[in-house]
Amino acid sequence: MKRPAVDIAGCTLCMGCVAVCPEVFSLNDAGYIVVAEMEAYPAACVNEAIKYCPEDVISWEEE
Repeated sequence: MKRPAVDIAGCTLCMGCVAVCPEVFSLNDAGYIVVAEMEAYPAACVNEAIKYCPEDVISWEEE
């Protein structure tokens, strides 16, 4: 299964991914973007977040 991943080292917390795909991406209490645990991820939504990430730190990973 493919799962979205965020390279938090390069993330500038612009919150674009949260804005376009809030069911998958969120800001945790520590101030980092996290990916929700899901059975399957909505590809169109995640791909939109990847497209609009200004730092290009979101990608798909194989589990």
